[in-house]
Amino acid sequence: MSGVVVVESPAKCKTINKYLGKDYRVLASYGHVRDLLPKKGAVDPEHGFAMKYEVIEKNIRHVEAIAKALKKADTLYLATDPDREGEAISWHVHELLKERGLLEGKTVRRVVFHEITKRAITEAIEHPRSLSSELVDAQQARRALDYLVGFNLSPLLWKKVRRGLSAGRVQSPALRMIAERELEIKAFKPREYWTLQAEAVNADKAVIEARLRIYDGKKLEQFSIADEQAAHAAHDALTRAAAGQLQVLTVSKKKRQRKPSPPFITSTLQQEASRKLGFGASRTMRIAQQLYEGIDTGQGAEGLITYMRTDSVNLSQEALEDIRSYILRHYGEQNLPDSANVFKTKSKNAQEAHEAIRPTQVAKEPKAIKSFLTDEQFKLYDLIWKRALACQMVPAIYNTVTADLIAGSEMHQFRATGSTLVEPGFLSVYQEGTDEPDSSNDERLLPPMKKGES
Repeated sequence: MSGVVVVESPAKCKTINKYLGKDYRVLASYGHVRDLLPKKGAVDPEHGFAMKYEVIEKNIRHVEAIAKALKKADTLYLATDPDREGEAISWHVHELLKERGLLEGKTVRRVVFHEITKRAITEAIEHPRSLSSELVDAQQARRALDYLVGFNLSPLLWKKVRRGLSAGRVQSPALRMIAERELEIKAFKPREYWTLQAEAVNADKAVIEARLRIYDGKKLEQFSIADEQAAHAAHDALTRAAAGQLQVLTVSKKKRQRKPSPPFITSTLQQEASRKLGFGASRTMRIAQQLYEGIDTGQGAEGLITYMRTDSVNLSQEALEDIRSYILRHYGEQNLPDSANVFKTKSKNAQEAHEAIRPTQVAKEPKAIKSFLTDEQFKLYDLIWKRALACQMVPAIYNTVTADLIAGSEMHQFRATGSTLVEPGFLSVYQEGTDEPDSSNDERLLPPMKKGES
């Protein structure tokens, strides 16, 4: 045996071992193998935040299995997840084996892959790196903060509120934000305002809705009509001025583009799965983990999506070529932009080497593999597949129409707006959801109008 490969989850072992062959043995750490001592002094701020660890009892046997296998191998491949937690797990495994003297004469390699496919696994083994001290330090800082904040605040909560409550690095500032927002809500001074809208019907009985924009020669602001009395007075004046008719003053038309959204990152996947599928964040991540670790679609288990914990909207060159080729074959040249769409990552701390969440092979269409997936796996995979495909398509094109209508004279003007979808572009594949329960993505259609028409 030439190598022992350490991953986090046992679900990956069989698939990765199949790709690498009999010269490798793939074993799981089952998550973290060490944690801070559960008592005071595990983190010492007075001495460089020194941290004292112990092996997690339930994972001792997994560490023993890795140690035993390594005695017969030449190389240790640390292949835990490609994030700071995964890097820390690799480091802890390395430290435990080093303490036992098991790394003498052995080669140690850190391998990283963002999808569980034969190509990705083979490439990772062929292009290893060393452990990243920066990522390990980032994880240790996170763990130290969890410990220090929780250790100091939780007992205070027990004393002042009730036992069993916990406070932490995330919970405490989140609670403060909620409390401050509640104070803002209580301090808010409501102001009354009114809007007026006209509903008109043309000769063809088509309904046109328009909102009052100019009243008595003045452009309306939010609080221009501030009470019911003023609203009724304006209503009566407009009704008299219009005498049952609104006249078209101007009609303007222009084209508008709507660009596709970037591929999913962790947060946007959770948000969209909530809007469209009704999945909670933990449910979404659990299903995504299954799709990442591998599903047997008739030719053995293989990962269907890339790593689902990412804040980067980048796509690899290979993925871009794969997606663009698919669009050209199935949607035609008119739906393929001249060059790949590039999206800018919003987070300053995003790890650009990572990829967005995408299907590992766009040729694996959701409907084609539906029979191999559970209902919830299919729904999430379908969402990820469509979003990744749509992000590399041309924008949707709308014709937008704005019409100003007058009530008696130009002193009183209503405005009607609407648009029609001319070229669907990416919308033929995917349309992003919305958080507003009453909003609709359907565009309001205005009937044809011309200047002077009543």
